[in-house]
Amino acid sequence: MIWNDFTHRVAASWPQVGWDEVLPAVLAGLVTVLVIKSGMRLLANRLRALSRRTQTTLDDGLVSVLEHTSGPLVALAGLLVGLSMLPLDARWQARVDQVWFALVALQLGLWLQQALSQVLAAQQLRHGGGTALSASATLLGWALRATLWAVVVLAVLSNLGVNITAFIASLGIGGIALALAVQNILGDIFASLAIAVDKPFEVGDSVTVGDVTGTVERVGLKTTRIRSLGGEQIVMSNAELLKRTVANFKRLQTRRVLFSFGITYEASADEVAAVPPLVRELIEADPKLEFARAHFKGFGDNSLDFEVVYRVQDPDYDVYMDRQQALYLSLMRALKQRGIKLAFPANTVNVVGLNAQGVAPRGAAPDAPDHPLPAAG
Repeated sequence: MIWNDFTHRVAASWPQVGWDEVLPAVLAGLVTVLVIKSGMRLLANRLRALSRRTQTTLDDGLVSVLEHTSGPLVALAGLLVGLSMLPLDARWQARVDQVWFALVALQLGLWLQQALSQVLAAQQLRHGGGTALSASATLLGWALRATLWAVVVLAVLSNLGVNITAFIASLGIGGIALALAVQNILGDIFASLAIAVDKPFEVGDSVTVGDVTGTVERVGLKTTRIRSLGGEQIVMSNAELLKRTVANFKRLQTRRVLFSFGITYEASADEVAAVPPLVRELIEADPKLEFARAHFKGFGDNSLDFEVVYRVQDPDYDVYMDRQQALYLSLMRALKQRGIKLAFPANTVNVVGLNAQGVAPRGAAPDAPDHPLPAAG
């Protein structure tokens, strides 16, 4: 019943037109679609050919923008051109004009959104950030796109006769209620903003967060994605991530290394005194190492213990492991040449003597003979 009433009203208000008026309108719409698509394709090909002969990225960006021309919107433009050729009354003509405004606004929004993406990507490459967007670029892009589409939607609603002031006021009241409902999500969004401003890490940095170590792949509005050393992708909430201690290895300039070793108690005092200068000599012989200190630390259970600290003048982990291995081997050779033995864990076992039946005498002391002692007197 409702649908029949609606169609009856539309048919009553729609102007009566004949086929002699409809056919030219349909042809005009088809020609409009073909002209727009052919013109966009021709312009994009010309710009693409020009980009091959120039060093600037402006023409490449224009090609990308033109390629984001919406096919449905082009078809709608053809339909509107056809409708404009029909003898419409003032009310239908006003509706066609409103649709024209919405069509142009939406297509401009699509072009501007793509242009913003191109500009942000170019800025990222200019600052050496690679192809992946940093946290600040991600948030800036999100804010600009949100602002762009908010302006487009408000412009379209205003053209349709909606009271924008009252609409924005109602959105403000609803926004407060929505914020209370999604406060956890908003916490992650503000955490992503803190990451963008404070920059504890960026895309491509090698970090350790709690028990997770890997490379930051993406910083989003709610989560951060880290590619772990095992290959799997770890997704962490931004708010939870900022509550933990983050170790950023990309900003590491030097590595401080502390190691200990021990020699046997057979070494004399002079040999012990000669070990720290020997270690210093070995470290200073390597141009990538910087000596800090070497000391006779103390008396261990099975060894005379030494503690050494040095720095590797290269943050690369593989370089650190190579230099440490070379230092350990040099230290082993140097100690062996001087007759100093490296200590190793050892335990002393006292064996209790047994009688002929394989049973220890009652009250036998360690190292007791395996035959009974004669009675005194």
